[in-house]
Amino acid sequence: MPPADTGASTVVVGASAPSSPVTTTTAAPAAATHERLEPGRPGYRRMSFALFAAGVAAFALLYSTQALLPAVSASFGATAGQASWTVSAATGALALFVLPLSALSERFGRRQMMTAALAIAVLVGLLVPFAPSMGALIALRAVQGAALAGLPASAMAYLAEEVRPKALIAAIGLFVAGNSIGGMSGRILTGWVAQAWGWRAALAAVGLLALACAVVFHFLIPKARNFRPGSLNPKALAKTVATHLGNPLLVRLYAIGALFMTVFGAVYTVIGYRLADEPFGLPQGVIGSIFLVYLVGTVSSAAAGRLVARLGRRGALYLAVSTTTAGLLLSLADHLAAVLLGLVLITAGFFAGHAVASSSVSRTATEGRAQASALYQSAYYLGSSAGGTLGAVAFHAGGWAATVALGLLAVLGVVSITLYGTRVARAERRALVPATR
Repeated sequence: MPPADTGASTVVVGASAPSSPVTTTTAAPAAATHERLEPGRPGYRRMSFALFAAGVAAFALLYSTQALLPAVSASFGATAGQASWTVSAATGALALFVLPLSALSERFGRRQMMTAALAIAVLVGLLVPFAPSMGALIALRAVQGAALAGLPASAMAYLAEEVRPKALIAAIGLFVAGNSIGGMSGRILTGWVAQAWGWRAALAAVGLLALACAVVFHFLIPKARNFRPGSLNPKALAKTVATHLGNPLLVRLYAIGALFMTVFGAVYTVIGYRLADEPFGLPQGVIGSIFLVYLVGTVSSAAAGRLVARLGRRGALYLAVSTTTAGLLLSLADHLAAVLLGLVLITAGFFAGHAVASSSVSRTATEGRAQASALYQSAYYLGSSAGGTLGAVAFHAGGWAATVALGLLAVLGVVSITLYGTRVARAERRALVPATR
């Protein structure tokens, strides 16, 4: 089976490039010193709970204003497109800072970077409710997103270094599941708190939730046993990044992550406006409760490993695409039950596709894993930022149907990339046949 879902050959990424943007003094792989974690071994459960808590905090903070956009718009007299920048600024800043912060994690450690990222993001989260203007709110959210950039790529690299390869997809699936729980709980919490006390109190509640998760993470996360620090080397970083960007397989995975997140960002940025308008006219608390469908994402991301085992990576990706497409089409109906079912399918498809693509990056890039994961996260969150803004603009111009059209266009891109990768894999297998005779 190829190492990723796009159908490329089993070329190992980074074999001719430094393993990180650092200069190390030991050539032996870190895994040769300490045994890696796997289910049933000491430390694996603590690591799982710690990274799950980190995922909850990260997504709760990152998308804390998304369910509150109608209330924020009303408070500052802003349009949907303007209010959407309170989400897009955070995700865009994360996309820009994830690569440099992942490089710092190579020097100072994955655990240290994740701890610092959560601490700064939580501190800013406690300041966000006091933003005096839309501009100040957007600026604070950008700082928060930049701080959170230290978490995702470092977490992926930490897992790749500390967990056995056979258990890697399941471990990453649990981290992604934490993301889905954070996204769900943050939106539900903000919805009901905003209905009772306003959107500022709702953001304060999310900050306190993230603070509790950060404390859990700090005390549970095991020390990294297979990490080897080195001195920063910008030239080596540039070479490693160029190597990854020169690999067609990784580029396809980055594009798939960005396109999936474009769909997800567009849908969940705009859905609050649609449900608040006629024919639904739902109150803020009920709209926040709609995000209970994130539980479906928790299940589908955690089950990604089993899907891959049964269908293969490309098969699992095709299933994710089909599920997302069905959800988008169902959401066009002016019936609440159909819209809810559509959101369930969109969420399940997105989280399954994201778990498969992100774990494929970590498995493919045996060298420079932090940078490979950082590039994936950059593409992923740029897709979120673009999806949120474009989705809001489309909704303002043509209603929900225009937002769905944007999502279907992104899904078509995922299908095209995957089909191309499948053809490439078949052609490479045919080319290898004469050489084996």
